[in-house]
Amino acid sequence: MNQAQQHGDRQVRRRLSGNARGFSLIEIVIVLLVGSILTAMAIPQVKSSLNTYRLNSAVAMAKWSIQSTRFQALMKGYPYQVAFSATNFNYQIQNLPSGTTYSNVGGTVPLASWPMTLSANTTLRFLPNGSVNAPVGGLSFNITYQGTTKTITVSNYGNVTVTP
Repeated sequence: MNQAQQHGDRQVRRRLSGNARGFSLIEIVIVLLVGSILTAMAIPQVKSSLNTYRLNSAVAMAKWSIQSTRFQALMKGYPYQVAFSATNFNYQIQNLPSGTTYSNVGGTVPLASWPMTLSANTTLRFLPNGSVNAPVGGLSFNITYQGTTKTITVSNYGNVTVTP
């Protein structure tokens, strides 16, 4: 290597080490400030999406319990009912294979683990011929979470509809 090349390498090293700097404190603070603002703007949208997801999951659980209870009555050939508790925000499936007293099928099942409200205690009874009646409450009830309400309506023959 000749002397000119060595001299050039030293100048490059000196220039890099002398001029190579990190970010200034002002640049870091500006980046953190912009990141904080963007995060603050996103939080309400994320919270709203989470609330919608939670309400929809409770509604789906209620809808599934109604449809599966109806299916059991049709398949087994004897009455079934699903009892929704507004106080405990859960449901219990019951059947009547023989006799006059409904017996529990499994344990109570929570509709959600978040504090929601159910408009009223409701029991939907499904007969083996496919018809539905409501000995407690009506064929329609509401689930509310964080100010948003969805109404679940069951027709006389078990069709379930959800309206916002």
